[in-house]
Amino acid sequence: MASVTLERVNKRFGSTRVIEDVSLDISDGEFVVFVGPSGCGKSTLLRLIAGLESITHGDLMIDGTRVNHLTPPERGIGMVFQSYALYPHMSVYDNIAFGLKLAKSDRQTVDERVRQTAKILQLDGLLDRLPKALSGGQRQRVAIGRAMAREPRILLFDEPLSNLDAALRVQTRNEIAHLHARLGATMIYVTHDQVEAMTLADRIVVLNEGHVEQTGSPRELYEQPMSRFVAGFIGSPKMNFLTALARAEGDAGCRISIPGIGEHVLPRRLLASERETRLTLGVRPEHLTPTAAAGDAGFNILNVEYLGSEAYLYLETPEGEALVCRTEAPAPFVRGDHVTLDFAPHRAHLFDHDGRALPPVHDAGTEPATAPTTFS
Repeated sequence: MASVTLERVNKRFGSTRVIEDVSLDISDGEFVVFVGPSGCGKSTLLRLIAGLESITHGDLMIDGTRVNHLTPPERGIGMVFQSYALYPHMSVYDNIAFGLKLAKSDRQTVDERVRQTAKILQLDGLLDRLPKALSGGQRQRVAIGRAMAREPRILLFDEPLSNLDAALRVQTRNEIAHLHARLGATMIYVTHDQVEAMTLADRIVVLNEGHVEQTGSPRELYEQPMSRFVAGFIGSPKMNFLTALARAEGDAGCRISIPGIGEHVLPRRLLASERETRLTLGVRPEHLTPTAAAGDAGFNILNVEYLGSEAYLYLETPEGEALVCRTEAPAPFVRGDHVTLDFAPHRAHLFDHDGRALPPVHDAGTEPATAPTTFS
């Protein structure tokens, strides 16, 4: 296996900058997921690591050696693409063996690696089948096997589950997680699906318009988003955002006032002056507590979604802002009801005019919690 280091990597297509000053360290055996909206540069960054695109500026290091000039085979990279790209006239055995034969490996080595790979991926009973006789999940495993058989130092995945239906996505996602646990391989995985990122990654890299917005464990990104962008992207349904008026409240943090909810003191350090300022409050759906309101007071429920173990209330503020509240099912509310909302102050987040999160207030004599890592 191998470690990967990116040092101020940039990529331009003509005058268009796609990747901007990305620096990142990926440890040997780590499972890292690149996530972000369409067009953020995550697939381009993966292709730069693979050697399928050239780096405009910056350095790519594998195990401490600069590899900018090396071809994909010379880098020891195995890549699984979004499409299976299997040869329809070849058996599973021959599809897995294809890269080994191109590398002119001897027949015994080819046979040993194909059968070993097939056993790991539970394909050993399917080696004589053609791709058309396989399910979508089985075809994706064959594509993974073709990359694995060459025993690459790093496995790259470019949205490998996007062509599968919902049930197969969950099944194949679990298979990839188990594969990483068995092999201990260095894996870099690209997806736009934040659920895949949360369930697979040791560490998530959130990309936004070609730069790294934040990187950290799934828990760090969910509980300690450092920007409104990360807070809104990580989590399903996404975080609620409300306009709030805030003023400093000494060592306690700051006092905020939210129309329709009231006032709360939040343990967040207000960096501005003590005069009242307008900020953005962020609260996740599961941290909002609804209570039946009298008459037309509070928030109007536009819709109720029943999902078996839980229910979602879709609300609208008097200012027209949309809110989502998660509650236990069956919910004691129906469409058209009015509710008041409350939340625990330590569960809320505050974002300034630039979308950056306000830091928490720490008690005297205690160490601050470790912040998620960011890279420029």
